[in-house]
Amino acid sequence: ISGLKIAILGDISHSRVARSDIKGLLKMGAEVTVSGPPTMMPVGIESMGVQMVHNTAEAIRDKDVVMLLRIQLEREGPVWAGFPSIREYATFFGLNREMMARAKEDAVLMHPGPMNRGVEITSDLADSPRSVILDQVTNGVAVRMAILYLLIGGAKSDKMD
Repeated sequence: ISGLKIAILGDISHSRVARSDIKGLLKMGAEVTVSGPPTMMPVGIESMGVQMVHNTAEAIRDKDVVMLLRIQLEREGPVWAGFPSIREYATFFGLNREMMARAKEDAVLMHPGPMNRGVEITSDLADSPRSVILDQVTNGVAVRMAILYLLIGGAKSDKMD
């Protein structure tokens, strides 16, 4: 991970994934850029050591990894969305093949799920060979299960005396 250039795009403010990923990625030596609507960027996000770029096309330029986050409408209610419409979000902040072409040729595409297809990502990209989304979701479940197991003392109770 050291030396990788990673872009995290979307609803950074309301994402449980964003902050933990940022902390972990930076600790392992990655360079992290965040982007999304200004209304979905936490105040002072740069103090975490990331670069904030409002232009999505610029944010993903020459990146090794592009990770998308879904819009967290349920966290704020149906009235507030932080942008005028879903269509506008998809147009200005959604990822499509043309936009992804700005990343490195072998860049990996990630999304912790669930996805809003056609909003933050087009279906053709989500299902493309560059996408590791299904692996990411599957592995994420296994990792969370293992962490919970260790936290409740599972490793200690499994040892035979």
